[in-house]
Amino acid sequence: MKKTLVSALTTALVVGAASTTFAAANPFSDVPADHWAYDAVAQLAQDGVITGYGDGTYKGQKQITRYEMAVMVARAMAKSQNVTVSGNDKALLDKLAAEFGDELSNLGVRVSNLEKNADKVKWTGEARYRYWSYRDEGAAGKKKNIDHVSFRLFPTAEINDNWSVKARLTSNFQMDQDDSDNTKLSYIFAEGNYGKFNVKAGKMPFYSTNDDGLVMDDFFSGVQATVGNKVKLTAEAGRWNINEDANGKVTAGAKNDAASYQGVQLNAEQGKLAGGLGYRHFSSEVFKTASGYKADKDDADILSVGGRYTFDKNWAVAGAYAENTDAKDYKKSGTAEIDYKGANKANKGSFGALVAYRHLGSNASLMPTFDTAHANVGTGHDTLNEKGWDFSASYVPMQNTLTTLGYFHGKQFANQDKTAETLYARVSFFF
Repeated sequence: MKKTLVSALTTALVVGAASTTFAAANPFSDVPADHWAYDAVAQLAQDGVITGYGDGTYKGQKQITRYEMAVMVARAMAKSQNVTVSGNDKALLDKLAAEFGDELSNLGVRVSNLEKNADKVKWTGEARYRYWSYRDEGAAGKKKNIDHVSFRLFPTAEINDNWSVKARLTSNFQMDQDDSDNTKLSYIFAEGNYGKFNVKAGKMPFYSTNDDGLVMDDFFSGVQATVGNKVKLTAEAGRWNINEDANGKVTAGAKNDAASYQGVQLNAEQGKLAGGLGYRHFSSEVFKTASGYKADKDDADILSVGGRYTFDKNWAVAGAYAENTDAKDYKKSGTAEIDYKGANKANKGSFGALVAYRHLGSNASLMPTFDTAHANVGTGHDTLNEKGWDFSASYVPMQNTLTTLGYFHGKQFANQDKTAETLYARVSFFF
């Protein structure tokens, strides 16, 4: 790793140290006063981010170790707690912290501790407006429009160096009904971090990371344990409110019921390639009444696999496949996707787009993450058991504001391949 004056200037920008007035004197004899990065190096030395060598030199062309770079990152992180850091610079600092995570850990630096506020409880939130317009050629109600508003608060309470409590308060209403009296505690769980081991207990987010949400994006009550860094093994068990949260084609006609759940997933990342495997077992009487299910089965065993390859900062491809081995119909789901760039809510003007082909069976994708494929807003309306093309674009018009527009055009599995379309729009404000 080359320790150039360019890297020093980058670090100066990260911590927001560069100001209109720099240190008058440069402590390094080998950095000439007329060099374009002279002021940045001097400021970094004054702030204690870099120290140079015992002979008073900076040695800007000398190779440095990952340990030496981690020391600089740690000092920059500490400095960033006392200055205002822009969204771009914060993102770069987070990336450096992730890259040198092991070295920082060996240095005794806990990133989570450096990011804590003075208060024990930290609040963040989101106000979101969403709009769906469905056009199902073969459905009884061929057209359906949904205007939906959500308000979310995310409190995080620090208990000690290892443990915290996290929660989400959610209020939803449909604008044409003005039914806002449904505020609820979506989840609350305790989380413990011990190096490469993480454990959670309570009601928590339920997301199939190995297949990018092809199977699941919801919440469940129970325990979850994860171990590893580049290769992560996650085991979880508990209960899932299947009647309230699963797609409408699974829960149609069923009585209230919570499914017993056990699952395991393995995720790995190496360079530009990432992927994972997952197995999830559900047990519930609801499955006996599900569309396309075996009449004598009350179990769902879902296997899934997914992967992503990132070519560069602009382009990536991803794909996933899932199958419910206990169902007779609508038991398979798959997706293939091309991503271009990506919208970052902290960066004004950033944008991203994707095009994907999706084949979504209701007995494999119990609660998928795709906005154009499923609307779990108390309407019972979903567009599963369909296949087609999904297009989406996102843009950040101003900091902490994300806009998204999506369109799905496809065919239904049954019903003589009738056409189905979904138009989706979202505006989210983060605070």
